Amino acid sequence: MNGQTGKLKSLLLIGLFWLAGGLSEACAQAVGFTEFIYPMGLLKPTDSVPALKVGEAAPDFSLPAVAGGKVSLSQFRGQKNVVISFVPAAWTPVCSGQWPGYNISKDLFEKHDAILLGITVDNVPTLYAWTKQMVNQNEKLWFPVLSDFYPHGAVASRYGVLRSDGTSERALFVIDKKGIITYIDVHDINQRPLLDELAKALARLNR
Repeated sequence: MNGQTGKLKSLLLIGLFWLAGGLSEACAQAVGFTEFIYPMGLLKPTDSVPALKVGEAAPDFSLPAVAGGKVSLSQFRGQKNVVISFVPAAWTPVCSGQWPGYNISKDLFEKHDAILLGITVDNVPTLYAWTKQMVNQNEKLWFPVLSDFYPHGAVASRYGVLRSDGTSERALFVIDKKGIITYIDVHDINQRPLLDELAKALARLNR
């Protein structure tokens, strides 16, 4: 019972910080792995050259997934709307709160018939360890986590979100079932994108 209570408290804390727009580092603390998070300090908000615009076709890709095998953007064509979440690096404060927030917001994506694809430039073993720590040991992230490690940052570069230090921007792309980009948010890397803005972008898909 104590284990279940602790788990529920952690999920509740994550949800409260997420809805309130609180610091993502606090979300990381809620799930108990703050000691593993590398303090990045304040970074240049954006550091890349835009390559894509709303209304353009999203470039296809095929990347290795933490769960095994590869996941391609094209496999969802005609089947699902897609949200791509690029985050800069594993084991960093904001990133370590952003994806747990999406994990407890699964209903939002299902409501709009959307799949979320999480992408970083880290290798698969690093992402495996990070995502294992990110959620309760008896759970897992409901969405695929993909490695853009080799060729390094190739997909991030194609999407115009590869930073000069080799990490990616904190960026969201919403892609409809026809493969067309309907929303782009290249966010301040130091801040977590608000879920409300993504929810509005997904709602527009049904209009």
